[in-house]
Amino acid sequence: MAALTAKDFDAIKTSVQDGAKNWIRVGMSTCGIAAGAGKIYRALEEEISRQGQSVSLRTCGCLGMCYAEPLVEVCIEGLPRVVYCRVTEDCAREIVRGHVMGRKLLQDYILAMHYEEAFS
Repeated sequence: MAALTAKDFDAIKTSVQDGAKNWIRVGMSTCGIAAGAGKIYRALEEEISRQGQSVSLRTCGCLGMCYAEPLVEVCIEGLPRVVYCRVTEDCAREIVRGHVMGRKLLQDYILAMHYEEAFS
């Protein structure tokens, strides 16, 4: 395989940026699964459907903070990207209602915030 060029990376970045602007990712590595991330994913999926939201729900691997699992990362256009920790099923539903729909950060569960534009 040939080495990637700057042009290749620009094409990758463009294809990613043309994707969903609003998304939720659930950490589903071994530590996340052991902490109940599967239930969290299902709760998010059900609430997104119930509320008729068009946010993209995805899984990802390890976010590097195993002690705080289950972790949920949320990116909503115009808001900082947020990583929520120790998410419960009730919290997952509140993420959809409060953060996604209400555009309100859930301060009690925030582990990290990223203010730069998300590239993922």
